[in-house]
Amino acid sequence: MDRTPRIGLVVPFATDRVPLEGPLMYPQASFVPRGVGVRSLTPAGYDAAWDGIVPAAKELAQGDVDAIMVIGTSLTFYRGSEAHRDLLRRLRAETALPVSTMSEAVVDGLRSLGARRIAVATAYAEEVNRRLADFLRAEDFDVLALEAFGLTGFGDAEKQSEQDIIDLAARAIGRAGSAEAVLISCGGLMTLNCAEPIERRYGIPVVASTQAAFWKAMHLAGTSGRVTGRGRLLAQAEPLAA
Repeated sequence: MDRTPRIGLVVPFATDRVPLEGPLMYPQASFVPRGVGVRSLTPAGYDAAWDGIVPAAKELAQGDVDAIMVIGTSLTFYRGSEAHRDLLRRLRAETALPVSTMSEAVVDGLRSLGARRIAVATAYAEEVNRRLADFLRAEDFDVLALEAFGLTGFGDAEKQSEQDIIDLAARAIGRAGSAEAVLISCGGLMTLNCAEPIERRYGIPVVASTQAAFWKAMHLAGTSGRVTGRGRLLAQAEPLAA
């Protein structure tokens, strides 16, 4: 691609704002957000935003964007694997653009690293964690252990420190015993600086929601998404097929 990648983002916020870590990862790209207003990290909170995803994507597609990414892991997995696949089909049909979700991005990230047996660390409370585990199993992953902050308030994930996140992932890895990767799930967690210290200490790769989503979005826009110094997922040189 000769021009600057321009990515449309369906975001869980009530306002049109870009997640902070995306431009830090890819300052060369341009991001156009449309908010759908998740109210809480609960099924009822996601229900408030679900019906807005496709209209927001259609609006973005009318602009000059190369691809669309739906930000929000739990927003896109909470209704299950089949509903997620149906959402992707609808988005692609309605926009006629390369489209993905944060949930698809973490799945693709784990698969790109050859990981099937995984430890999981999340921001969520029990019901959403159960739905995530079901989603991952439907995608053929073996969830060996899951540790969580137990949050339900929208915006609470952003208040967790990087050390808190690293410690939570460490507990999940310790409980798992023989994980091939650790998934850190929730786009609200600030994880940009978490992958490298976890990978150095435990020797397994990290897939975090925000990094996976922007990495996948860059692939959809026709670039490799490669970033050095941010963990194995982003260091991969080969672009992922859209």
